Amino acid sequence: MRRAKLNQRLKKLFLAGIILGAAAGILFAVLIAGNISSKKEAAYKEANADLEKKNQELQLQIDKNEAAHNNTEVLAGNEDGWSLTLVNEEHPLASDYVPQEMVEVEIERSVDVRIMEDLQQMLDDAAAEGLSMYVASAYRSYEQQWDVFNATMQDWISQGYQPLDAYAETKKSVAVPGTSEHATGLAVDIIASEYEALDDQQGETAEQQWLMEHCWDYGFILRYPPEKADVTGIIYEPWHYRYVGKEAAKEIHEKNITLEEYIEGD
Repeated sequence: MRRAKLNQRLKKLFLAGIILGAAAGILFAVLIAGNISSKKEAAYKEANADLEKKNQELQLQIDKNEAAHNNTEVLAGNEDGWSLTLVNEEHPLASDYVPQEMVEVEIERSVDVRIMEDLQQMLDDAAAEGLSMYVASAYRSYEQQWDVFNATMQDWISQGYQPLDAYAETKKSVAVPGTSEHATGLAVDIIASEYEALDDQQGETAEQQWLMEHCWDYGFILRYPPEKADVTGIIYEPWHYRYVGKEAAKEIHEKNITLEEYIEGD
Protein backbone atom coordinates (compact mmCIF):
# COMPACT_ATOMS: atom_id res chain seq x y z
CA MET A 1 0.00 0.00 0.00
CA ARG A 2 2.84 2.39 0.90
CA ARG A 3 4.56 1.60 -2.39
CA ALA A 4 1.38 2.28 -4.33
CA LYS A 5 0.92 5.62 -2.55
CA LEU A 6 4.55 6.55 -3.23
CA ASN A 7 4.19 5.76 -6.91
CA GLN A 8 0.90 7.69 -7.05
CA ARG A 9 2.56 10.70 -5.44
CA LEU A 10 5.46 10.59 -7.88
CA LYS A 11 3.10 10.44 -10.83
CA LYS A 12 1.16 13.44 -9.51
CA LEU A 13 4.38 15.40 -9.14
CA PHE A 14 5.40 14.46 -12.66
CA LEU A 15 2.02 15.53 -14.05
CA ALA A 16 2.31 18.78 -12.17
CA GLY A 17 5.68 19.32 -13.77
CA ILE A 18 4.23 18.70 -17.21
CA ILE A 19 1.44 21.21 -16.55
CA LEU A 20 3.95 23.81 -15.39
CA GLY A 21 6.02 23.17 -18.48
CA ALA A 22 2.98 23.61 -20.73
CA ALA A 23 2.02 26.81 -18.96
CA ALA A 24 5.54 28.10 -19.37
CA GLY A 25 5.34 27.31 -23.08
CA ILE A 26 2.19 29.39 -23.46
CA LEU A 27 3.80 32.26 -21.56
CA PHE A 28 6.80 32.10 -23.83
CA ALA A 29 4.62 32.43 -26.92
CA VAL A 30 2.85 35.44 -25.41
CA LEU A 31 6.11 37.10 -24.47
CA ILE A 32 7.61 36.58 -27.89
CA ALA A 33 4.48 38.04 -29.48
CA GLY A 34 4.91 41.10 -27.29
CA ASN A 35 8.50 41.61 -28.42
CA ILE A 36 10.02 41.19 -24.96
CA SER A 37 13.64 42.02 -24.41
CA SER A 38 16.29 39.42 -25.12
CA LYS A 39 17.28 39.55 -21.46
CA LYS A 40 13.82 38.52 -20.31
CA GLU A 41 13.64 35.90 -23.01
CA ALA A 42 16.93 34.43 -21.80
CA ALA A 43 15.63 34.38 -18.23
CA TYR A 44 12.51 32.60 -19.37
CA LYS A 45 14.49 30.01 -21.32
CA GLU A 46 16.60 29.31 -18.25
CA ALA A 47 13.49 28.86 -16.10
CA ASN A 48 11.94 26.60 -18.72
CA ALA A 49 15.14 24.51 -18.85
CA ASP A 50 14.96 24.12 -15.07
CA LEU A 51 11.37 22.91 -15.33
CA GLU A 52 12.32 20.42 -18.00
CA LYS A 53 15.18 19.13 -15.86
CA LYS A 54 12.84 18.69 -12.88
CA ASN A 55 10.38 16.82 -15.10
CA GLN A 56 13.16 14.48 -16.18
CA GLU A 57 14.23 13.93 -12.58
CA LEU A 58 10.64 13.14 -11.56
CA GLN A 59 10.28 10.73 -14.47
CA LEU A 60 13.49 8.97 -13.42
CA GLN A 61 12.15 8.60 -9.87
CA ILE A 62 8.99 7.04 -11.28
CA ASP A 63 11.02 4.72 -13.52
CA LYS A 64 13.16 3.61 -10.58
CA ASN A 65 10.13 2.94 -8.38
CA GLU A 66 8.41 0.96 -11.12
CA ALA A 67 11.60 -0.97 -11.90
CA ALA A 68 11.76 -2.17 -8.31
CA HIS A 69 8.14 -2.76 -7.40
CA ASN A 70 6.57 -3.69 -10.74
CA ASN A 71 9.65 -5.32 -12.20
CA THR A 72 7.96 -8.02 -14.28
CA GLU A 73 5.56 -5.60 -15.97
CA VAL A 74 8.29 -3.02 -16.60
CA LEU A 75 10.69 -5.58 -18.03
CA ALA A 76 8.03 -6.99 -20.33
CA GLY A 77 7.25 -3.55 -21.76
CA ASN A 78 9.16 -1.13 -23.93
CA GLU A 79 8.59 2.02 -21.91
CA ASP A 80 11.55 3.92 -20.48
CA GLY A 81 12.96 2.17 -17.43
CA TRP A 82 12.91 -1.46 -18.60
CA SER A 83 16.70 -1.69 -18.41
CA LEU A 84 16.63 -0.64 -14.73
CA THR A 85 14.52 -3.63 -13.67
CA LEU A 86 15.62 -4.69 -10.19
CA VAL A 87 15.61 -8.40 -9.42
CA ASN A 88 16.91 -9.73 -6.13
CA GLU A 89 15.66 -11.57 -3.05
CA GLU A 90 13.44 -8.66 -2.02
CA HIS A 91 12.17 -8.04 -5.56
CA PRO A 92 11.57 -11.43 -7.22
CA LEU A 93 10.61 -11.78 -10.86
CA ALA A 94 7.49 -13.72 -11.88
CA SER A 95 8.47 -17.38 -12.28
CA ASP A 96 6.82 -17.58 -15.71
CA TYR A 97 8.57 -14.54 -17.17
CA VAL A 98 10.30 -15.10 -20.51
CA PRO A 99 11.84 -12.27 -22.60
CA GLN A 100 9.54 -11.45 -25.50
CA GLU A 101 12.35 -11.71 -28.04
CA MET A 102 15.77 -13.27 -27.54
CA VAL A 103 18.83 -13.68 -29.74
CA GLU A 104 21.87 -15.96 -29.43
CA VAL A 105 25.14 -14.29 -28.52
CA GLU A 106 26.89 -17.67 -28.30
CA ILE A 107 25.62 -21.17 -29.09
CA GLU A 108 22.92 -21.92 -26.51
CA ARG A 109 23.53 -18.54 -24.88
CA SER A 110 20.71 -16.07 -25.50
CA VAL A 111 19.93 -12.56 -24.28
CA ASP A 112 17.06 -10.10 -24.56
CA VAL A 113 17.34 -8.71 -28.08
CA ARG A 114 17.27 -5.14 -26.70
CA ILE A 115 20.77 -5.46 -25.24
CA MET A 116 22.36 -7.40 -28.09
CA GLU A 117 23.77 -4.46 -30.06
CA ASP A 118 25.61 -2.96 -27.09
CA LEU A 119 26.75 -6.37 -25.84
CA GLN A 120 28.14 -7.36 -29.22
CA GLN A 121 29.91 -4.02 -29.59
CA MET A 122 31.54 -4.50 -26.19
CA LEU A 123 32.74 -7.99 -27.10
CA ASP A 124 33.97 -6.83 -30.52
CA ASP A 125 35.88 -3.88 -29.04
CA ALA A 126 37.48 -6.16 -26.45
CA ALA A 127 38.56 -8.55 -29.20
CA ALA A 128 40.03 -5.61 -31.15
CA GLU A 129 42.20 -4.94 -28.07
CA GLY A 130 43.59 -8.47 -28.33
CA LEU A 131 41.48 -9.86 -25.48
CA SER A 132 39.83 -13.27 -25.59
CA MET A 133 36.59 -13.80 -23.69
CA TYR A 134 33.21 -15.42 -24.15
CA VAL A 135 29.72 -15.48 -22.69
CA ALA A 136 29.55 -18.54 -20.47
CA SER A 137 25.99 -18.00 -19.27
CA ALA A 138 23.14 -15.71 -20.25
CA TYR A 139 19.36 -16.18 -20.01
CA ARG A 140 18.28 -18.96 -17.66
CA SER A 141 14.70 -20.03 -17.10
CA TYR A 142 13.19 -20.52 -13.65
CA GLU A 143 13.63 -24.29 -14.03
CA GLN A 144 17.25 -23.96 -15.18
CA GLN A 145 18.00 -21.77 -12.20
CA TRP A 146 16.65 -24.49 -9.91
CA ASP A 147 19.03 -26.96 -11.56
CA VAL A 148 22.00 -24.67 -10.93
CA PHE A 149 20.93 -23.93 -7.37
CA ASN A 150 20.33 -27.59 -6.49
CA ALA A 151 23.62 -28.70 -8.05
CA THR A 152 25.56 -26.12 -6.05
CA MET A 153 23.74 -27.05 -2.87
CA GLN A 154 24.56 -30.72 -3.43
CA ASP A 155 28.23 -29.78 -3.79
CA TRP A 156 28.17 -28.20 -0.34
CA ILE A 157 26.37 -31.21 1.14
CA SER A 158 28.99 -33.53 -0.39
CA GLN A 159 31.61 -31.49 1.47
CA GLY A 160 29.93 -32.33 4.78
CA TYR A 161 27.55 -29.39 5.17
CA GLN A 162 24.12 -29.96 6.68
CA PRO A 163 21.21 -29.12 4.30
CA LEU A 164 20.33 -25.80 5.96
CA ASP A 165 23.96 -24.72 6.05
CA ALA A 166 24.41 -25.84 2.44
CA TYR A 167 21.38 -23.78 1.47
CA ALA A 168 22.80 -20.69 3.21
CA GLU A 169 26.18 -21.12 1.51
CA THR A 170 24.58 -21.64 -1.89
CA LYS A 171 22.57 -18.42 -1.59
CA LYS A 172 25.81 -16.44 -1.30
CA SER A 173 26.81 -17.24 -4.87
CA VAL A 174 23.69 -18.55 -6.61
CA ALA A 175 20.41 -16.63 -6.59
CA VAL A 176 17.35 -18.49 -5.40
CA PRO A 177 15.10 -19.25 -8.41
CA GLY A 178 12.81 -16.29 -9.02
CA THR A 179 15.44 -13.87 -7.76
CA SER A 180 18.08 -14.44 -10.44
CA GLU A 181 19.01 -11.72 -12.90
CA HIS A 182 19.68 -14.37 -15.52
CA ALA A 183 15.91 -14.78 -15.87
CA THR A 184 15.66 -11.21 -17.16
CA GLY A 185 17.77 -11.80 -20.25
CA LEU A 186 19.75 -8.67 -19.29
CA ALA A 187 22.61 -10.41 -17.46
CA VAL A 188 25.62 -12.30 -18.80
CA ASP A 189 28.52 -14.16 -17.27
CA ILE A 190 31.64 -13.33 -19.29
CA ILE A 191 34.89 -15.18 -18.65
CA ALA A 192 38.43 -15.11 -19.99
CA SER A 193 39.18 -17.86 -22.50
CA GLU A 194 42.49 -18.73 -20.83
CA TYR A 195 41.14 -18.75 -17.27
CA GLU A 196 37.69 -20.27 -16.93
CA ALA A 197 37.39 -20.72 -13.18
CA LEU A 198 34.59 -18.77 -11.50
CA ASP A 199 36.57 -17.43 -8.58
CA ASP A 200 38.15 -14.16 -7.44
CA GLN A 201 41.18 -14.72 -9.67
CA GLN A 202 38.90 -14.35 -12.67
CA GLY A 203 38.85 -10.68 -11.74
CA GLU A 204 42.64 -10.49 -12.13
CA THR A 205 42.60 -11.47 -15.80
CA ALA A 206 43.28 -8.84 -18.45
CA GLU A 207 39.81 -9.52 -19.87
CA GLN A 208 38.00 -8.74 -16.63
CA GLN A 209 40.18 -5.74 -15.93
CA TRP A 210 39.22 -4.31 -19.32
CA LEU A 211 35.54 -5.07 -18.81
CA MET A 212 35.47 -3.48 -15.37
CA GLU A 213 37.05 -0.33 -16.77
CA HIS A 214 34.97 -0.06 -19.95
CA CYS A 215 31.68 -1.96 -19.53
CA TRP A 216 29.79 1.17 -18.49
CA ASP A 217 30.53 2.71 -21.91
CA TYR A 218 28.24 0.05 -23.36
CA GLY A 219 25.51 0.27 -20.71
CA PHE A 220 26.74 -2.58 -18.48
CA ILE A 221 27.83 -2.72 -14.85
CA LEU A 222 29.73 -5.24 -12.76
CA ARG A 223 26.63 -6.37 -10.90
CA TYR A 224 28.20 -7.93 -7.81
CA PRO A 225 31.33 -5.91 -6.98
CA PRO A 226 33.68 -6.65 -4.07
CA GLU A 227 32.70 -5.52 -0.57
CA LYS A 228 29.06 -5.03 -1.59
CA ALA A 229 27.61 -8.41 -0.61
CA ASP A 230 25.77 -6.79 2.29
CA VAL A 231 23.87 -4.70 -0.28
CA THR A 232 23.40 -7.14 -3.15
CA GLY A 233 23.10 -10.35 -1.13
CA ILE A 234 25.60 -11.99 -3.51
CA ILE A 235 29.36 -12.37 -3.06
CA TYR A 236 31.89 -10.78 -5.42
CA GLU A 237 31.40 -12.14 -8.95
CA PRO A 238 33.95 -10.60 -11.33
CA TRP A 239 32.26 -12.26 -14.30
CA HIS A 240 28.62 -11.20 -13.90
CA TYR A 241 27.65 -8.14 -15.96
CA ARG A 242 24.25 -6.57 -16.15
CA TYR A 243 22.78 -4.19 -18.74
CA VAL A 244 21.21 -1.07 -17.18
CA GLY A 245 21.53 1.44 -20.04
CA LYS A 246 24.36 3.87 -20.70
CA GLU A 247 23.13 6.78 -18.57
CA ALA A 248 22.56 4.66 -15.45
CA ALA A 249 25.76 2.67 -16.01
CA LYS A 250 27.80 5.89 -16.14
CA GLU A 251 26.37 7.15 -12.85
CA ILE A 252 26.71 3.78 -11.12
CA HIS A 253 30.33 3.54 -12.28
CA GLU A 254 31.23 7.10 -11.25
CA LYS A 255 29.63 6.75 -7.82
CA ASN A 256 30.93 3.21 -7.29
CA ILE A 257 27.51 2.01 -6.20
CA THR A 258 25.31 -1.01 -6.89
CA LEU A 259 22.03 -1.20 -8.79
CA GLU A 260 20.21 -1.46 -5.45
CA GLU A 261 21.80 1.77 -4.27
CA TYR A 262 21.05 3.51 -7.56
CA ILE A 263 17.39 2.46 -7.51
CA GLU A 264 16.63 2.81 -3.82
CA GLY A 265 19.01 5.62 -2.88
CA ASP A 266 22.74 5.50 -2.23
